[in-house]
Amino acid sequence: MNILWDIDPAARERYQMALGADAQQLTSVALVGRALQDNHDISQVVIGPDVDLAQACTLAESVRVDRPSLGVILLRHRLDVTAMAQALRSGIREVVAADDQTALADAVRRSRDLSAKLAGHVTSGQANEGKVITVFSAKGGVGKTTLSTNLATHLASSGLRTLLIDLDLAFGDVAISLQLLPTSSVHDAVVMSGHLDEQGLKSLVTHHGASGLDVVAAPPDPSDADRIPVNVVTELIRVARGYYDYIIVDTPPSFTEGVLAACDVSNLLVLIATLDIPAVKNLRIALDTLDMLGNPRDSRVIVLNRADAKVGLRAEDVVSAIKQPIAVSIPNSTNVPASINRGVAIVLDEPKHPVSVAIRELGDVQIRQRFNGHIDQPETRRGRALFGGSRR
Repeated sequence: MNILWDIDPAARERYQMALGADAQQLTSVALVGRALQDNHDISQVVIGPDVDLAQACTLAESVRVDRPSLGVILLRHRLDVTAMAQALRSGIREVVAADDQTALADAVRRSRDLSAKLAGHVTSGQANEGKVITVFSAKGGVGKTTLSTNLATHLASSGLRTLLIDLDLAFGDVAISLQLLPTSSVHDAVVMSGHLDEQGLKSLVTHHGASGLDVVAAPPDPSDADRIPVNVVTELIRVARGYYDYIIVDTPPSFTEGVLAACDVSNLLVLIATLDIPAVKNLRIALDTLDMLGNPRDSRVIVLNRADAKVGLRAEDVVSAIKQPIAVSIPNSTNVPASINRGVAIVLDEPKHPVSVAIRELGDVQIRQRFNGHIDQPETRRGRALFGGSRR
């Protein structure tokens, strides 16, 4: 199956002879990313001449690691040597003049033949690759990191291979919340850009012994945040999907380039609000932004944190404002900040606490059952963990 990424409504008809009648046209990088994530039968992506070169190269770089058999062909109005070199370095197979239908048909045929040869070398089980869950709130102070760490430790302690990535690159608190002392961070992935593999991923990870969770921490120096390109974030997540059942991504309270990249490759977005007007307003804006970016509504879960706080706003008011149902309500409790100060996840320390029960509901019902139709058992998953052996 071929995908045509082009913003011109008439493009599909124009290139139909070269691409075939079943080619699907998409108009944004978010839609292309979602299609590639959901459909492993896609073998070629043809990028139209009006698509920004940098965006085209970023897409090619992000897919060449975990989808080496996928062919990317770039169309340009003018074949510029510098642009062609940049495109080929990023993993684009061929650059073709937009007005040369014969050359495009030949390029698609050559790319299809190469894809068929490479497909035999792609590791099996790609359709069962790990699920990416991004936890986001457009407002700080709503308990996002607390939810991320507890959700991740619950999944890991259930015997599932779980990685937690701290994408709050300037002020991330995942490591300190779990009393970890990481010797590496997301920033160390920069030097491995374009060739991150199992050993490279292993070198980035800090292990949480109490739960079995693996963590890629935020850089200790906030100034390093600006030195981490978005393609590094995308590559890190995509490579991790090959070794983990679940990748939880904790985020800063804003739509940074890294957050948008994580959203593009995520299977599920967990969006958090609390019972205060600014949090609800920012959630509404976040939902509108995701709609504008083409993010599917059915890939989002709304979580109301501190849901029973007596502050004059009710859960019904939140639902009315955002026009979407609340999937999970987590009660308010002073035990939560106490557990944070001790550096212990409340789902491990007090498993019967109402907060722990709500977080387990999020993990078991909204995540595991959503993707598997049942509470998946670790022994039914892929046999090899990143660090060897099966986690149970």
